Amino acid sequence: MRLLHFADAHIDMANYGRHDPETGLPLRVLDFLKSLDAIVEAAIAESVDLVIFAGDAYRDRSPAPTFQREWGKRIIRLSKAGIRTLLLVGNHDLSPALGRANAIQEFETLDIPHVTVLDKPQFLSAKELGLPVQVIAIPWVSRSGLMAATDSSPGDVFTNIEERLTELVNMWLEKADLTLPVILTAHASVQGAKFGSERTVMLGADLVLPGSLVRDPRLDYVALGHIHKPQDLNENAHPPVIYPGSIERVDFGEADDDKFFIIADITSGKTRVQWRKLENIRPFIDRRIKLESAENVTETLKSALPEQEALDGAIVRLTVNYIREWDSLIDEPALRRYAEAAFEFHLIKHPQIEARIRLPANQTVSSLSPLELLGQYWRASHAEDSEADSLQKMAKEIIEEE
Repeated sequence: MRLLHFADAHIDMANYGRHDPETGLPLRVLDFLKSLDAIVEAAIAESVDLVIFAGDAYRDRSPAPTFQREWGKRIIRLSKAGIRTLLLVGNHDLSPALGRANAIQEFETLDIPHVTVLDKPQFLSAKELGLPVQVIAIPWVSRSGLMAATDSSPGDVFTNIEERLTELVNMWLEKADLTLPVILTAHASVQGAKFGSERTVMLGADLVLPGSLVRDPRLDYVALGHIHKPQDLNENAHPPVIYPGSIERVDFGEADDDKFFIIADITSGKTRVQWRKLENIRPFIDRRIKLESAENVTETLKSALPEQEALDGAIVRLTVNYIREWDSLIDEPALRRYAEAAFEFHLIKHPQIEARIRLPANQTVSSLSPLELLGQYWRASHAEDSEADSLQKMAKEIIEEE
């Protein structure tokens, strides 16, 4: 079995930049579509047996028809190539209202050949798939959806949601034919996964799958979606437990992440994984600086950025912390000229209020009474006069009483 696995396409993420005059589409949308095209091309060129998309086609559950058209064009190419394609419903695809269609529902409604939408927890046998493989699917599950799928009471759903999912997966594994490969695909967080910046998933904050569930040796591959940081949660062991990550950088939290899809050759008890890096991903450059001097401010800020050639086509953010009185020293037009080759440049200014009060030269802290020191503190804290007077009066009463 040769599998292609990708996730978190978010093709309508048009939160930066301009529109393409030829297509009318936002240029950032074209970035995402370029990556999606590369994935579809690889699936067809390498004659994969199965494509699993592990959820989140769009930015939200109500995509514009134009974006649905672009997503549909790519999925239809897989259908016409005769490639079995499973589309898992993610949290961005799912409406919170019961009975509302999800964002990729049309592929099920129109009964597109070789394409299956997975919108509820289910087990797909080799016969159902028409392939020598079995798939356990866990789309993004609302608590009401899990209750309906497992016939459990509301109390069970709210207090034992992870346990109930474990029971469900174990039940399907017991009925699976273990002479054939078994794949688990889920759009969910897994305990111990990294969101990025070393922040790990912990139980309790969200619907989180236990690590022991996805590392079950009866599984041959685990195709995950939802977390955008690429990672294998069972590295150098069986089964591979993989988040391929998003197909393009979505925001500055992904500035340092490369982007991938997965080609996996799967047999029962053994899987070989290839991480395929997506090329020409638009760079995000995120820089921070704290101004320590009022000298040569603009040149100092330029030096915090890469050389101008490295800014070409990038989405750039420069965050500056500085004393408020230096605001006029920052030459924003000059910085924008320096970064004019960037796709987009964001200057984030964080002026800080000077908290220190300087004493006259003939006065020392030791010469001040407690009440005088408190008076200096209210000034340094920029307290309102009425509030400072009230607090000073209360402090005087306490000190005199003592």
